[in-house]
Amino acid sequence: MKAKTNHKYEIIIYWSKDDEAFIAEVPELAGCAADGGTYQEALANVEVIIDEWIETAKMKARKIPLPKGRLRFA
Repeated sequence: MKAKTNHKYEIIIYWSKDDEAFIAEVPELAGCAADGGTYQEALANVEVIIDEWIETAKMKARKIPLPKGRLRFA
């Protein structure tokens, strides 16, 4: 399944020494995360997972949060 890549959700990518992989998390979508051997691979994988997360939420009639973008601190 090809990712739509037009999502506006914040994605956090970091290196996990324990997993020996880059981890990409989407904080606004509970449990939405993917990994990859490279930064780019983790990003591509999580874009697919975002699509799957949204499709699953639709099928189960669950609320899909609107993207908030970057959180701002005072």
